[in-house]
Amino acid sequence: MRILVITGTGTEVGKTVTTAAVAAAALAAGRSVAVLKAAQTGVRPDEPGDAAEVARLAGAVTTAELARYPEPLAPGTAARRAGMTPVHPQDVAEAAAKLATEHDLVLVEGAGGLLVRFDPAGGTLADAAQLLRAPVLVVAPAGLGTLNNTELTARELRTRHLDLLGVVIGSWPPSPDLAARCNLTDLPDVAAAPLLGALPAGAAGLDPAHFRTQAPGWLAPRLDGTWDAEAFRGREGA
Repeated sequence: MRILVITGTGTEVGKTVTTAAVAAAALAAGRSVAVLKAAQTGVRPDEPGDAAEVARLAGAVTTAELARYPEPLAPGTAARRAGMTPVHPQDVAEAAAKLATEHDLVLVEGAGGLLVRFDPAGGTLADAAQLLRAPVLVVAPAGLGTLNNTELTARELRTRHLDLLGVVIGSWPPSPDLAARCNLTDLPDVAAAPLLGALPAGAAGLDPAHFRTQAPGWLAPRLDGTWDAEAFRGREGA
């Protein structure tokens, strides 16, 4: 796996911190890593974006950002309102493929969910993944409502004949409620893909050195980590 596309079931689900954890675990395993942010929205030119946040937490990764738009909207909408050139799926695929010639692993982070539009033609991250023939990692929230959005994302990936590598819970609460505990069992069922990790709530606020040390313990071996889904379910009373 040289390229991995990382999407969320929506916004604010922990996609960037999960990307950072995957990058940190890969670096700890001795792999060179690049992080490509397809389109950054809602950030001024002088502010750090998601790719910079991944580098801050994970360490020595190569970062790239194809476009930046000032308003916190879907990339296609933000580009139109700003009168700026949109990003197209082909742009994402070409940039990721180039980075893959120079790195062991390229992480392509989308904006929001899988079908958020990049351009007026309706191009999406899913289209970029198809061009790359790359597996997709889905980041989902822990609690009530996550099953529906995760299953919809998984169904779209299967419709497009894309490989759903698995699901990572982007923020696991310190005191999970009944819904969250049940979702540890139900998420892999509705996604028809394995649960590959759970990041603790507040992980982005950790000291970067501590984040890098802990990250492999939040992710399954498929993502260069040591996390075990069955053991985690047992500890959380699922």
